[in-house]
Formats: sequence, C-alpha cells, structure tokens
Amino acid sequence: MQHRRIPKRRAALTGAGIAALVAAGVTFQTANASETPTAPAPRTLSITAAGKLASDLGKDLGAGSAGTYYDAKSEHLVVNVLDEAAAQTVRAAGAKARIVENSLADLKSARTTLAQDATIPGTSWATDPQTNKVVVTADRTVSKAQLAKLTKVVDGLGGTAELQRTKGEFKPFIAGGDAISGGGGRCSLGFNVVKDGEPYFITAGHCTEAISTWSDSSGQQIGTNELSSFPDNDYGLVKYTADVDHPSEVDLYDGSAQTITKASDATVGMEVTRSGSTTQVHDGTVTGLDATVNYGNGDIVNGLIQTDVCAEPGDSGGSLFSGDTAIGLTSGGSGDCTSGGETFFQPVTEALSATGAEIG
Repeated sequence: MQHRRIPKRRAALTGAGIAALVAAGVTFQTANASETPTAPAPRTLSITAAGKLASDLGKDLGAGSAGTYYDAKSEHLVVNVLDEAAAQTVRAAGAKARIVENSLADLKSARTTLAQDATIPGTSWATDPQTNKVVVTADRTVSKAQLAKLTKVVDGLGGTAELQRTKGEFKPFIAGGDAISGGGGRCSLGFNVVKDGEPYFITAGHCTEAISTWSDSSGQQIGTNELSSFPDNDYGLVKYTADVDHPSEVDLYDGSAQTITKASDATVGMEVTRSGSTTQVHDGTVTGLDATVNYGNGDIVNGLIQTDVCAEPGDSGGSLFSGDTAIGLTSGGSGDCTSGGETFFQPVTEALSATGAEIG
C-alpha cells in the first residue's frame, strides 16, 4: 500500500480519517478456490457497477453466495459460491465465480464462537472474502496466556478462521478532515449532513461520548451533540449552532476539496481515501467487512469496515471516501503513518440511517 501526505491547509469544515487494524494485501486467488477453465470472460466494471451487481446476485443466489469482492486491477467483481450451478449464474451475469469451501453461514458461526469464547481486549476479527475465512488479529497487548486461549479457539474453528498478530495496539483515535475540539480533546469532522432541513455533521461516537460541545480550529464554538452511539457502534451527530459554511465536501489539504454527493456501503477491494486533522490525506484499500474490534479499554465495536489505510490519534471521526462517495468514519486501529498499521471505520450508511440524516 502507498500512502500520500498532502500539505495541510485550513478549509471549510469537512471530513477526515480513522486508524488502522489489519493490513492485508489485495490478492485474488486462494488455495480452496477453483474455476472452470472455459468460463466466459467477466465484464469490466466500475466499483459502483460492481456493487450493484453484487447486490443483485446476492438476492438471486441467496444461501449459494459466499461473499464478494472487487478486483481493482482487472476491474472485475469476484463472487464466492458453493457449487457449479451457482457459478454458472454468476458467470452469466458478467462476474467472476470462485467455488469455495465456507458458506456465509459457516463464517457467521465462526464469528459467533469468537464472540462467545474469545472476546479478549486487543483483538479483532473480520470476514475476508478473498481468503474465505474470518481473519482474527491479536495486537501487542495480548498476553501469552490470552494468545494461547485465542489460538485454541481459532484452531477449533478449522478452515473457517485464521490468526495473525499486529505490532500495534488497537485503540480509538481521539485527537481530526478538519479539526474539531472540545473539553480538552480533539477529533476530526466526518461529513456535513442535513436533517429536517437543518445543518449537522457526523463524527465518531467515541468522540461525542467524551465531548458535548465542539469548536473549530480557530476556537469558535460551532456545534453541540444531538445523538451519540458508542460502544457497539461508533457514530455521533452534531447540530451546527454557529453561522458557518458547511459544504458537502472533504478537505484534501492541498488547497482543494473533494465534493461528496452520496453515501454507499464498502466493498472489499475498494480503493479509498481518508482525510484527518492529524495525518491529513492517505490512500488504501478495504480489506474486510463486518469487523469486530475489542479495544484495549474494554469497549467493543461491531460491524466496522477494515482497511490498510494508516491513521493516528486525532484522525478519529474523519472521512473515509471513494471519489464523491462517503464510505466511513474513522473509529480506531493500530500503528501510525510512518510504520503503517490497520484502521477500522464506522460505515456511513448505518450512521445516516440511525440518525435520520442525509448527505447534502
């Protein structure tokens, strides 16, 4: 993964980053996958078109689908299936079919076992359709005894899970797209939104749980909390109380901004960009979905987007986006933007649905 740092600038309030967890490179083959040599060539698709096709095929295949991801290099949608009949349906629709061993029900069962038997601070797990497994990660704070317990649980799950370690420490990033602060803490604004015709912004819930009144980088008070959800989720809604500009865009820290026109769910393999007030702008890839993170302080957050984008304290709440599409809010992770690491994001679509807000 390549990161890019762009010189900072002061812009209208917009979005920013998050922090990383499990850095998993994008691969497009696994040992348990097979394909028919004479299969028709899959269609070249944009990430938006691939997402729509994935949704349609998910409905058509039902339990026969075992997950999807986007191959950014070939611009193909890859669909995991359990048998040749389902594979033929996938190929006929223009996607690439992979016959794999584990169904979504198998992977869900593995996640349930992990939640029951291995909820250990400093660990995470996420469904990875590229390996057709649940990838479990332990950070450096996990003790030998805890690691032995975790290893036993993962081994008991057989081919549905795998265990890896990260050198960093999983933690929420309190410290900022554009910086917002209050009560001695600093976070980043995620996205400007509208609710009932009034202006608001969304950021991380672990930020709004700790801080109720927000100021911009100049010290002007700009908003107060309307709603906060953390742990389990990680989003907060803040109502603007000051007469300030609030365009639907993200600060790119080079004198320009990315306009945001809509929100969408993440897809594994999607190329994404994060903006935050500490480390500014960095790029990366979505590596997992529906991630559970057991932060070291005991807080557990579910349903997160896992990426290999770097982040640091203060990037919390900031924007994860792909082109003009809002994807996530920075939650937490491990590492930094020097040595790398893993970062997790709260899905924006869930936050908008729960708060009744919309991009605008």
